[in-house]
Amino acid sequence: MIFESQYQIINDTWQAFERNLCRLLTYEGFQNVRLVGQTGDHGADVTATKVTPNGNKRWLFQAKHWKKPIGASVVKETIDAAYEYSAAVPVIVSANGFETAVIEHQKVLHASGIPLQLWDSATLINHAKRLPDKHTNNRPVRPYQEPAINEVVNAYYSNGENRALIVMATGLGKTFVAAESVRRIRQNAKRQVLVCAHTNDLVYQLERAFWPFLKPSETTLIWNAYERPSLEQLDRADFVFACVDSVSAWIQAGHDLPDFGILLIDECHHVGSSMYNRVFHSLNAGNPGGAFALGLTATPWRPDETDLTDYFGFPRVSIDMVMGLKNGFLANVDYRMFTDNINWESLKSIQGKSFSPKQINKTLFINQWDDSVVYMLRDAWQEQVSPRAIVFCGTIEHAIIMRNKINSLGFCHAEAIYAGSSGEGYEPLSQYQRNRILSEFSDGSINVICAVDIFNEGIDVPDVNILVFQRVTHSRRIFIQQLGRGLRVSEGKDKVIVLDFVSDIRRFAAGISLKDSLEPAEKGSTRIDLPNKVTFMKVGGEDPQSETFLRQWLDDVVAIENSDEDASILKFPPLLPGGKV
Repeated sequence: MIFESQYQIINDTWQAFERNLCRLLTYEGFQNVRLVGQTGDHGADVTATKVTPNGNKRWLFQAKHWKKPIGASVVKETIDAAYEYSAAVPVIVSANGFETAVIEHQKVLHASGIPLQLWDSATLINHAKRLPDKHTNNRPVRPYQEPAINEVVNAYYSNGENRALIVMATGLGKTFVAAESVRRIRQNAKRQVLVCAHTNDLVYQLERAFWPFLKPSETTLIWNAYERPSLEQLDRADFVFACVDSVSAWIQAGHDLPDFGILLIDECHHVGSSMYNRVFHSLNAGNPGGAFALGLTATPWRPDETDLTDYFGFPRVSIDMVMGLKNGFLANVDYRMFTDNINWESLKSIQGKSFSPKQINKTLFINQWDDSVVYMLRDAWQEQVSPRAIVFCGTIEHAIIMRNKINSLGFCHAEAIYAGSSGEGYEPLSQYQRNRILSEFSDGSINVICAVDIFNEGIDVPDVNILVFQRVTHSRRIFIQQLGRGLRVSEGKDKVIVLDFVSDIRRFAAGISLKDSLEPAEKGSTRIDLPNKVTFMKVGGEDPQSETFLRQWLDDVVAIENSDEDASILKFPPLLPGGKV
């Protein structure tokens, strides 16, 4: 159980103590539960919103996994944090109780209108015991997801290949498919599950995504450089969410893994390294008698010769972005590619019949332009109901410049967010700062995020309906992942507007490819056409002449564009014979 006993609470790590608190709050119906606690968290470990008949209230939790009772100093710290985070209800959560002075202080605060709550280990255990032992997911399975789930479950119980590969574009719910598939398998086969990913952020995100599919009695562990469970803990856990490098190091040190019956790899296009190979070999994953190998990816392309089918077989389900758009599985896209940055006069200086993309880009495009981008964002802002935007930038300096330019116009509130300093001379954002920005973006007090590298892969964000591309990327995987940030379907969301200001000849080729793939069905087709469109534009309006010229001229570079492993061409691998779409 989440909080089973005083012994379990004390012997968990402080990180697990905080995460289990988040999981408990999620089961109890709190919304927007966010783990904030890190160095410099300003006194908050968890924030959450409780829906009441009198409106929504933000709660703030200060969690102390101490070996001694909590003293009075923590009370002031928590009250100050409540003001910092605009929280209506402050709560101190203690693994080892409270000093008498704290309990007396609580009474004084209540009398003055401050509803401080004190939760000790007994409170946590009682909360957990009151929970019904059933999963809490109430989101219906979408029609296209059911065949995918059935494919995974059938593959597990079949006598053939002990593996499955699911390819689903960002926004289609591949993690939902994985979690529901594993839940159904475990109804009849209580096998331990090892979920591996290549980054800590993704590992934590996966554990959280699985919570609604787990009963409160099912236990989870994190295994990474920060949390190192013992073999006894690993043996007892129902689900282990791990960074692949930690698992690989364990194996390399001569240790055996528990008898995991299912190995799930998210973002499985990263397999092929020696670290992943050690895990597969140790569990005999994908082979008869070994662990069932389940791979998930939205972007199955690899820049090297690694073949995902060697690990997971051919895809049992493959739904790419175009298929998702055409069938209404994703939000309608209004994609606008801007051509203002093309210096057509420069074409006169290009000689020869074949050119590298680098040569073309250097000759064809003038310098970056930011002011027009901000004005076009402001215009798009007026088109959307409840607008929310992500601006993809190439550097931290550029993200900060864009944030300042957007805020200077006053139509919204923008913030810059990035994972590190990238050697640019800027201090990296603390975990507290990142969590605060994401929390405020989620609740709408921040409307625009100017992002550097942080929303490319595996990071879920609230549904957005405007995307702005200013980062040059030659990776089709990153391009598709970034675009997928705005394609999730949500209530009241009519479409996502994409403003693409990227100056790269391969991006124009990708735009033409996307436009052609979304063309209306031929006459006589029974398919209902959705209002997806790709438009070539100048700042002042549509630019069909540039599109026509690019179509003709790109014939000269299409061979180069197709030969580049990282070119932005939307191709997916073939289906497993008899597989579903």
